[in-house]
Amino acid sequence: MRTDSFALRHIGPKESNLQEMLQTIGVDSLDQLIYETIPDDIRLKSPLNLPPALSEHQYAEHIGKIAAKNKVFKSYIGLGYHQSIMPAVIQRNILENPGWYTAYTPYQAEIAQGRLEALLNFQTMVSDLTGMEIANASLLDESTAAAEAISLLYALRDRKQKKGNVNKFFVSEEVLPQSISLIETRATPLGIEIVVGNHEKFDFSEEYFGALVQYPGKSGQVFNYTNFITKCQDAGIKTAVAADILSLVKLQAPGELGVDVVVGTTQRFGIPLGYGGPHAAFFATKEEYKRSIPGRIIGVTKDMDGNQALRMALQTREQHIKRDKATSNICTAQVLLAVMAGMYAVYHGPNGLKYIADTVHASAVSLEKELKKLGFDQVNSAYFDTLQIKANASSVKEIAEKNEINFFYPDDETVLISLNETTNLEDINKIVAVFAQLAAKDSSPLEKLSEEEKIPAELRRTTDFLTHEVFNAYHSETELMRYIKKLERKDLSLNHSMISLGSCTMKLNAASEMLPLSNPQWGNIHPFVPVDQAEGYHFVLRELEKQLNEITGFSATSLQPNSGAQGEYAGLMVIRAYHESRGEGHRNICLIPSSAHGTNPASAVMAGMKVVVTKASDNGNIDVDDLREKAIEHKDNLAALMVTYPSTHGVFESAIREITTLIHDNGGQVYMDGANMNAQVGLTNPGVIGADVCHLNLHKTFAIPHGGGGPGVGPICVAEQLKPFLPGNPVVKTGGEQAIGAISSAPWGSSLVCLISYGYIKMLGSKGLQKATEYAILNANYVKERLNEHFKTLYSGERGRAAHEMILDCRPFKANGIEVTDIAKRLIDYGFHSPTVSFPVAGTLMIEPTESESKAELDRFCDALISIRKEIEETSADDADNMLKNAPHTAEMLTSDEWKFSYSRQKAAFPLDYIADNKFWPSVRRVDEAFGDRNLMCSCPPTEEYAEA
Repeated sequence: MRTDSFALRHIGPKESNLQEMLQTIGVDSLDQLIYETIPDDIRLKSPLNLPPALSEHQYAEHIGKIAAKNKVFKSYIGLGYHQSIMPAVIQRNILENPGWYTAYTPYQAEIAQGRLEALLNFQTMVSDLTGMEIANASLLDESTAAAEAISLLYALRDRKQKKGNVNKFFVSEEVLPQSISLIETRATPLGIEIVVGNHEKFDFSEEYFGALVQYPGKSGQVFNYTNFITKCQDAGIKTAVAADILSLVKLQAPGELGVDVVVGTTQRFGIPLGYGGPHAAFFATKEEYKRSIPGRIIGVTKDMDGNQALRMALQTREQHIKRDKATSNICTAQVLLAVMAGMYAVYHGPNGLKYIADTVHASAVSLEKELKKLGFDQVNSAYFDTLQIKANASSVKEIAEKNEINFFYPDDETVLISLNETTNLEDINKIVAVFAQLAAKDSSPLEKLSEEEKIPAELRRTTDFLTHEVFNAYHSETELMRYIKKLERKDLSLNHSMISLGSCTMKLNAASEMLPLSNPQWGNIHPFVPVDQAEGYHFVLRELEKQLNEITGFSATSLQPNSGAQGEYAGLMVIRAYHESRGEGHRNICLIPSSAHGTNPASAVMAGMKVVVTKASDNGNIDVDDLREKAIEHKDNLAALMVTYPSTHGVFESAIREITTLIHDNGGQVYMDGANMNAQVGLTNPGVIGADVCHLNLHKTFAIPHGGGGPGVGPICVAEQLKPFLPGNPVVKTGGEQAIGAISSAPWGSSLVCLISYGYIKMLGSKGLQKATEYAILNANYVKERLNEHFKTLYSGERGRAAHEMILDCRPFKANGIEVTDIAKRLIDYGFHSPTVSFPVAGTLMIEPTESESKAELDRFCDALISIRKEIEETSADDADNMLKNAPHTAEMLTSDEWKFSYSRQKAAFPLDYIADNKFWPSVRRVDEAFGDRNLMCSCPPTEEYAEA
């Protein structure tokens, strides 16, 4: 065995397993299987043009040398990003722990109670600090959260406003520039008119339905918004506030002012800057708006025995239900980062956060005093951490950068200095020395922080926060370490067993790909530093773009979208801009197959397009005749087709080139959803099939971990004609020559985790990438054939093969009284996370084993499903006392003195021999979804409050 081959470590089946697997499938060779799976006319004619694979050791040396190209200056730039201190106990036990970063979105609540509790802590933290009644489980970044707030307030216009088509929204000029750009991007296709101006001169006319202000403002001034919000309320204008979460420790909570929505980022709660992300945004609002909140909400419910349990509540996948009527296309969160930020609050508690906030403020006050001694004016009359200094910006910049210090320079005569948790006396003295040199004056070292307050009494916080026990019990490292471990043990992640979720590609997230994320040379770079300070980042990002161009067959890539849904939206907005550039802005019809992922129609509507659904044929493929009819019918206004390839049904449709040609012939562009790219890499590509743009889920095909439901990255790759329109950024130049506005807060999105995909491609190389795809297809077809006698596969290709995933039809088991959910819960007893339930077809399981799983693990999984199939045969529709209906079985049940079931404890918990060797015990029985929605609690409840529900 070659110990220096990453491909051998990444790909699960051994070479010695290959012939047995091929024999089970019924083919002579892997080449024959691929031939029978992928239409020959779209196969690549030559291998990918990528450098040879690096070993893991070579890659570690390689990425270390590139990291050294970054210049890690002290950055006081602010603008929503601040260096913070990640407690080592959180770094080691969460960020670097596969028990946390390899978990999937907690749709199966019974095996996700740990993550759900951590997210409930996050929601409680946000609600407490913002003073709002309810918060969600995080969004992608502050700017997209602000845009989601505007969409929510637009949907909540009163009847009179809707009837009068009131569409103006006021945005304060003190809002972060990247947020204004993104808001304008989002608003235009929805017909919302954004008016940017001075909130102190706002006219409060009936033309407006909402307003957004920043707290503190982008220049650091803390405004008293009391009168502004009161006047908005009197005029029927709803208000949103973008708030700095650490400042809320000292500032009056926005909720006390009566605002409708509060958004922001939790990055400064111990999360690395990472050149822009990933970071967990927050979204808090009034409880009366709970059914309109974008993203996910974690709620409290009970299980079958009445014990407290947690699960995702309300509109968890509302875009899959409402589709083109959805208010948001958000189907993810930043769970891993939200967990870390929540644990930061758990570790420090209210008193620790007060100490940090007080120190940051005292540092800013002390710096102002020293700069005034040197003759410099400071503009902000009230501030938390940011000074606005009047000085020659270019002269300050020259001196500061020689001293490895970054400030922000909004104009030629202004320097903004935002201090942070890492700032100490030595840092303050270095800043003072920069200005002393400019003033040609001497300065004496500051030895003590000022105790003076620069926050007026009427703006200071007087209410308590983080009073729940969880924020006051784990302040020693020993206690927090044990608390994190306690939660981890409640979750089933990839470090326990295979997670075979169709459409989600839960593959290995290799340690060698993850290690660089802990390196401060990558973590401590502010996204708005001068580009020459991020040379290492730009080397990696440029190379990753080239790699993805080669893999997709396209001309250019934007890494800015920080989720798959954002990638969908970005791709459609680029198509929209392309049509407008040709004088065809009227093209607004988007054709979407009925089987498409629910975010597709939601994204199309957000991009200002009208959705026309096309039919699927009986075999699950696109009905080409219906597509042709609708393409021709709408040829004058056809903007795009959104197509997933291979299909959502797990099939390579042979008519794909006919389909793409049909769209082009009628004036449209083809958007390919890259959710299933894991079946394409090295064998075919979107360019070959005739697409014009695709998004890629780096958290699927390219090995970024799901992190329990985020981070994700959804870059778009485009053909030559769409290249000029790739998204830009208002602070740092990026994107095409005719760039659309910002899609996410940071110029290159979640840059830090792009290192993972870069490493994945570098260590696999051209041959390894192709082999990974081939083995993904091999593993899927092996599972399909092993289960063939027990479960019907709903769709297959023309030669009877699956792509990288398949759909098992569980609807016939209704005759035995068994629903697909019962199978999903029973799999927990066998130590497995369920495959995807009831998507894209109700009553089915969609299985994707990925290339990372060994034959032994595939066999265990198949044995489990076959055993469950036998259990189904033993049940009847009128008998609810069976192992499937009662699943999952907890240790509490199995060790109880009373056993009231007709089957044995052994059959309940250990139905197959392998389970005893590595038993996973769910911490709760099946959760009661309906009870939780009727009694919605989305923050940590006192025991007595829960009992009253």
